[in-house]
Amino acid sequence: MDSKLGLIQQSFNTRYSLWVREALDELPDNFTITDPSLSGHPIVFASRGFLKMSGYSQEEVIGQNGKIFQGPKTNRRTVMEIREAIREERAIQVNLLNYRKDGTRFWMLFHMSPVFGKEDGRVIHFVAVQVPVTRKQMRNGGVSLSEDGSGLNEIMFGSCRKEVCSDSSLELGRVLSLDSGSKVLDIEETCEASDFEKQRAAIAFNDILSVLTHSSELTGRLVCGKRCIVPGAHYISSSLNIPLGRIKQSFVIIDPHLPGMPIVYASDAFLKLTGYDRHEILGLNFRILNGVDTDTSTFHQINESIQTEQACTVRILSYRKDKSSFWNCLHLSPVRNASGKIAYFVGVQIEEDCKNQDRHGLSPEMRQLSTVGAVKVAVRSLSMGAGPASSSKS
Repeated sequence: MDSKLGLIQQSFNTRYSLWVREALDELPDNFTITDPSLSGHPIVFASRGFLKMSGYSQEEVIGQNGKIFQGPKTNRRTVMEIREAIREERAIQVNLLNYRKDGTRFWMLFHMSPVFGKEDGRVIHFVAVQVPVTRKQMRNGGVSLSEDGSGLNEIMFGSCRKEVCSDSSLELGRVLSLDSGSKVLDIEETCEASDFEKQRAAIAFNDILSVLTHSSELTGRLVCGKRCIVPGAHYISSSLNIPLGRIKQSFVIIDPHLPGMPIVYASDAFLKLTGYDRHEILGLNFRILNGVDTDTSTFHQINESIQTEQACTVRILSYRKDKSSFWNCLHLSPVRNASGKIAYFVGVQIEEDCKNQDRHGLSPEMRQLSTVGAVKVAVRSLSMGAGPASSSKS
């Protein structure tokens, strides 16, 4: 847990100046910031307004996924819309029913937008602004009633997002019971954010982005609200980052199609093993782990494996950031996309002194093969889903 909290601290400290949290806390809005590059896509910042609204403490929220605020009546279709927006790395604005810590429900306008790294176009964070929605409606038989049940309004399909409501097979709310004298009606509850609430959410995001942008200028690692494509830059999309983040083994992903065959992904376990921060390793060749006593012939064997598109396993002396050395049992394997073309190479590292079986009884070799298999599934699933953010492979 301590290592995860350390990575969460790095998520901010390596990108923004030290005063960024204080500046964000001065904003009156309810919002969270998440990091899709970390395992589980955790919350790395929660505003004071959000904590007050949800009833949680900062310690209970930081490191958690946003799904902890969902409950049995949260609309699953809306949740899937949010996940799809994350996969496609785009903004989204939806009405969402969430739950406070004490179990009470509240409607809100959920406005989420990505924040990009200016140097490589990679998604650094997602900012999610939550604006409480006061206008609730309950419907029965296709017509809507005001919250107090008095009066009939227009057909309900005009009061919710049409792309959601047009599918009559979807549950837009859960069935509630309304005691009306001796008659019990089955009704559904939904909501509609006003134009003022939508504008308020957009303004809040711009204020947050302004703080993040100014803070990143002080560190020289700029962020922006729109992706800036830099010639020669490459990134792995959030849709691939998220499943890769669930893999606990030490590994890196190399793009053989780019000059210098750079590392384009490094797992949390790899960072812990080598002592590097993520921004220090991405874009560099795997040779960064070489040192004065590294056998060059072994590295030639690795390069030959890449050229011939074959898997290989080697024992190589590698060096951490602090220059301490360790014997690295490295397994390198090609990773093909859904069309069968080489997309990446994955290199799985196991420190020789830690080659004992893991708690699940798997040998080091099986752990490496299992990691390779998990990476292949993630890459092929993404290419079958036509994820938009990755560079196309020739």
